[in-house]
Amino acid sequence: MEIGHSTEMANLLLTGGKLVNEGTISEQDLLVKNGRIESINSSISPSPGVEVLDVGGKLILPGLIDDQVHFREPGLTHKACIHSESKAAVAGGVTTYFEMPNVSPPTLDMERIEEKCAIAQRDSLANYGFFLGASNENLEAVKSADPSKIAGVKVFMGSSTGNMLVDEETVLEGIFRNAPTIIATHCEDTPMILANEEQARRIYGERVPFSEHGNIRSRQACLKSSTMAVELAQRESAKLHVLHITTEEELDLFESGHDRITAEACVHHLWFEESSYETLGSQIKCNPAIKKVSDREAVRRAVMDGRISILATDHAPHTWEEKQGTYFNAPSGLPLIQHTLLLMMEMCQQKGFSPELIVERACHGPARLFQVKDRGYLREGYWADLVVVDPEGKTPVKETELFSKCGWSPFSDLTFTHFIVTTIVSGKIAYHKGQLQMDCRGLRAQFPKDRR
Repeated sequence: MEIGHSTEMANLLLTGGKLVNEGTISEQDLLVKNGRIESINSSISPSPGVEVLDVGGKLILPGLIDDQVHFREPGLTHKACIHSESKAAVAGGVTTYFEMPNVSPPTLDMERIEEKCAIAQRDSLANYGFFLGASNENLEAVKSADPSKIAGVKVFMGSSTGNMLVDEETVLEGIFRNAPTIIATHCEDTPMILANEEQARRIYGERVPFSEHGNIRSRQACLKSSTMAVELAQRESAKLHVLHITTEEELDLFESGHDRITAEACVHHLWFEESSYETLGSQIKCNPAIKKVSDREAVRRAVMDGRISILATDHAPHTWEEKQGTYFNAPSGLPLIQHTLLLMMEMCQQKGFSPELIVERACHGPARLFQVKDRGYLREGYWADLVVVDPEGKTPVKETELFSKCGWSPFSDLTFTHFIVTTIVSGKIAYHKGQLQMDCRGLRAQFPKDRR
């Protein structure tokens, strides 16, 4: 499954493909030289020193930019690490990821950012960026952060790992007033959740069924916190991105085309709904919770009409053993990144999405929102981050073919109706027909200095 073929930046000519880019699908050739897209044209002739890859009518997409992943390094590497999860990323067509700060120790200053970048430079098959975390104690670190070296500032306005819950009003105001980049928020109201937990304990004791998760981490808890975030952003003229929206009511907070207050949906909230707990239980326990069918359908509509401008994963692996605990002991989060593009393509087949919409929400949208330099589009001069998808292929989910360190998937009984053929990262083949190119290394995502 893993091979060691050299992956120095090659000169590649992709012929016979259908490029999905900027709202269109067009039959064009694409030439890659020195890591970047040199030419896109209806016909490009091969030249000496250029390797030709005939993709035979398959789709060529920009590589996905996943703006929300948890790769667990440092400190939680029994669950996952940057190396293992970046393998899963490129196998899933994700060429750039932005990783979250709730590791151990948490990423609360620029020194920790640089430590994580050093690990990624050594170990990551995909391109990378990292969020600076906010806490009740690190407002000065947020103010002084270098906006060109972080994806953004992450604020847990709800339950979090370690000391990363930000619940002091004056600190929140300071963050929204002074953050030098976009602020990404996890929005759930902790006091509401704690009260709901106690109510569930009174009814069920410690044997709370997982189907109660959406009631405990309730729609009211989500709406109250998201509303607070939006009001803070409006008052302080901050750029706000609300992560993983799960309720129909929250969607009223957002407008299509708004460039300062935006929202995201995650693939598992678009796929599963409350009846899924019956068969999957702890496997789909996540924060915020998977909720009702009506919520899922409303979020899907918002993806299509633009109120939701970003699609992501919130990839958050835990070991299988950890997930076997009772409700209060099983951690929240699930592995997703290897199947995110396949899941999105499945929704083209079944749920009214289109390849052009997926590329807008999972490639172009994140590139614009986070101001990623020269990525997220198939454009001449941009980095060659590409994924070739076979719309006639099949991908049965098998444990033996999973790259995430945790070794399990909530999609283990599913056969996807597309197949990821090739993933190219910064001009280098990272994955091809089930095999990883193990010496491929991604690059650090670049951002401008002025991002406020």
